[in-house]
Amino acid sequence: MKQDRLDQRLASYTAWREKLVQTIQNFQGWLEDNELASAEQELRIFETIEALRKDRLTIAFVAEFSRGKTELINALFFANYGQRLLPSEAGRTTMCPTELFHDPDYAEAYIRLLPIETRLRDESIAELKHDPIRWTQIQLNVNDPKQVSQALHEVIKTRQVPLAKARELGLYDESSDPYFRAHGKQPEQVEVPHWRHAMISFPHELLKKGLVVLDTPGLNAMGNEPELTLNMLPSAQAVMFLLAADTGVTHSDMEMWEHHVRTVRDQPDQNLIVVMNKIDTLWDELKDSSSINASIEAQRLSSAEQLQVDPVRVFPISAQKGLLGKVRDNAQLLKKSRLPELEKFLAETVLPGKQEIVRNNLVSQIGGLVDDNLTLLENRKNKTTGQLTELRSLRGKNADVIMHLMTKSREEQATYLRNVESFQNSRRLLQNQARNMLESLSMDTLDRLISKTRDSMTNSWTTAGLKRGMETFFDGARDSMEQVSSHAEQTRMLIRATYKKFHEEHGLPQITPKQYSVARFSTELERLYQEAETFRRSPVTTMTEQSYVTKRFFISLVSHTRSLFFKANQDANTWLKEVMNPLVRQIKEHKATMEKRLETLRRISESRDTLEVRIKELGANLRETRKQIDTLQQMNHTINTPLPGTTSGADARMEKAEAIV
Repeated sequence: MKQDRLDQRLASYTAWREKLVQTIQNFQGWLEDNELASAEQELRIFETIEALRKDRLTIAFVAEFSRGKTELINALFFANYGQRLLPSEAGRTTMCPTELFHDPDYAEAYIRLLPIETRLRDESIAELKHDPIRWTQIQLNVNDPKQVSQALHEVIKTRQVPLAKARELGLYDESSDPYFRAHGKQPEQVEVPHWRHAMISFPHELLKKGLVVLDTPGLNAMGNEPELTLNMLPSAQAVMFLLAADTGVTHSDMEMWEHHVRTVRDQPDQNLIVVMNKIDTLWDELKDSSSINASIEAQRLSSAEQLQVDPVRVFPISAQKGLLGKVRDNAQLLKKSRLPELEKFLAETVLPGKQEIVRNNLVSQIGGLVDDNLTLLENRKNKTTGQLTELRSLRGKNADVIMHLMTKSREEQATYLRNVESFQNSRRLLQNQARNMLESLSMDTLDRLISKTRDSMTNSWTTAGLKRGMETFFDGARDSMEQVSSHAEQTRMLIRATYKKFHEEHGLPQITPKQYSVARFSTELERLYQEAETFRRSPVTTMTEQSYVTKRFFISLVSHTRSLFFKANQDANTWLKEVMNPLVRQIKEHKATMEKRLETLRRISESRDTLEVRIKELGANLRETRKQIDTLQQMNHTINTPLPGTTSGADARMEKAEAIV
């Protein structure tokens, strides 16, 4: 089977990423050779390289049971195995969230399974991933598809547990139990998933290139694992929400859409795709093709209207026929399944969108460092050019002219040194302001709020008391984030004023200092707050045992909030350590230049032979500086160049506007 469009684009993306890593390593070497790298910069470069090497494209599949998620995954990514790699059968298949990826640090393929009993522990799934002893591991023989298929059936394994055990695990709710509705009594035994989470490492070419597939269970399981909606889905580059073409948007589909999908994918730059699967159920041999297509189109438009999404984001397909067409190399059936249209969208929209996010982050993190050094070199070039002009003008001049220049230079130096003392005072003011900002982000302060909330909820005798505790926690967290925003603005104003002073009074290059904003953290905190409100007001919360409600609240929402504050604190610390560095380097460079200029004039006044020697030295320095500027400009070009065959967001918007005109 030929390499498909997504495979080709992922290969290009991988090569582009590797080129970026090499460019950043070259820049790191350049900084070391020129003794310009600070400890903070070295750390930022190291973290950026590691992030690029571990970069992944995550596509999450979300739907109610029996919508064909697993079949679609097989059709999109694993058809070349000639059979269904993942279990896809009638009825319930995926019983726990399943991640498919390639682990380069582990030689053999494997499946790791987290027992359902870990729901009784206080750790989140993310924390348990760092505790291998909690997982059951099964090796996969990639040369034996049958063994692989049998091993992967563990994902759909269930077992019967007593009702009390199911309640303790948080896996039983009368309101959603068909047995209870039918018989008016609770069952003695309840079927629950055997595993809580599955991680599958497999040496598939797409997975090796960085693709990660997240297969999620149905509505009830989504609600039982808040980490899916709080962390895993928001961090995915694309979310595919599946419907069944023959039923359209059902009540449970809409509930899942409203509570677990749209709320975490409501930003315009996020790739949310609606897949209307099983269009083969609408293929009717008694109808002509135009009538069938009209029925499919009507269902597509109706689904788009109900979900309130752009119809271009709704893809009617048949995953089963698409898989069959690929396995049997039947081009006509594959085309009829409409699967290639979805693959094209993934290759030409989702992956470039991911690439632009990576590039924008890279431009912000490393591009800023390159720009700072380019500014330094451009300033050095201009200063050297000015000195050369000045020294050449001294040819044939008498000693009085040189003494006048020396006097003027000493006066400029004295004024400059006084301003440097003023700069130190500004830095002290900045440190005081920074302390206020960091205090609002203090983990100790947040931990005291967490401890107070835990005590309040644990000692509460009523569900209303539990809910008040949840509300109080998020009110406190939001107040803290607002204080951070206020302190950050005051800090930014002080920094801008300091930069502006040296630019206007001493002609230092105008640099826009890197800004720190809590906007993205505030947005994420607001999303967590809305999630907490949904959890707080849910009838299921009211009916669930209080100790379990408290545990789930802390494992999911509170722990996520703490991680958010920790990241905001880290970013603020890094910003405060780095934000003045460009100006500090300019000040040091300017001071050294002034001292060198005075020394040169002094030596020229003693011996005119020094003049020509210094002119020659400055000429060589100028050539070397220009060479270094060229080197950094080439690095900057590589960092800012989009993936071949794509355009940046700004370019794409311009092309779209031109097309409209």
